[in-house]
Amino acid sequence: MGLLGDAFVWLNDPLNWEGRGGVPFLTYEHLYISFLAVALAALVAMPTALLLGHTGRGGGLTVAVTNVSRAIPTLALLTVFAATSIGFGNRATILALAVFAVPPLLTNTYVGIRGVDPDIVEAARGMGLSERSILLRVELPLSVPLIAAGVRTAAVQVVATATLAALVGGGGLGTIINEGFGQQDRPQILAGGLLVAFLALLTEGALALVQRQVTPGRERRRLLPAARRSSDAVGAGAAEATLADEEDDRQTVAVP
Repeated sequence: MGLLGDAFVWLNDPLNWEGRGGVPFLTYEHLYISFLAVALAALVAMPTALLLGHTGRGGGLTVAVTNVSRAIPTLALLTVFAATSIGFGNRATILALAVFAVPPLLTNTYVGIRGVDPDIVEAARGMGLSERSILLRVELPLSVPLIAAGVRTAAVQVVATATLAALVGGGGLGTIINEGFGQQDRPQILAGGLLVAFLALLTEGALALVQRQVTPGRERRRLLPAARRSSDAVGAGAAEATLADEEDDRQTVAVP
């Protein structure tokens, strides 16, 4: 029948869909871990990026944080956490995945805010809006497509990487893969991989629809490809490009 056929036989076994070790419960646990990790990363990255993007300061900090976050392997963080009071389990996995999710959220939010047309910002300021109102009522709504792209990228990456939780005593669909390796059960390993891949694709599709809905219809053709490219690009490059544009603007203004 072949390895793929054996994997589908494993998936069709009712015993693998029951109890706390079954596919439905492990899928719920996988999504729970992923959601908390992305939410924690968003709580840290987005307010910081909104503030830095609005003020136009701290671009170098954004680049540094993004590069450092990307350079730290998630598995290495889990190993470090195991030697501290954080220990093993889902808590360590959520913290490690949150660090992993910071770069796309930080970069896309910062670039989205800095990408708002300065004339629009100046018009809002001329109408007497406070800096807080300009950020929340002008810059933030206009940067939603890019921010949504960052959330989409972070969520898919986290869902695909959350399988590491099983290596440190956590839950999720990685448990199926980990147990398959322990038992040398190749069909079970493949079945677990297929489930994780399907869940990541489902997350990608669902968030793509959300991103499409929050993008104005007239701007979809222009903004969505740009948002996707920004989301897939290295955060440092995107942020450095924004900083370079700002520097050119300042030099242009300085010329008498």
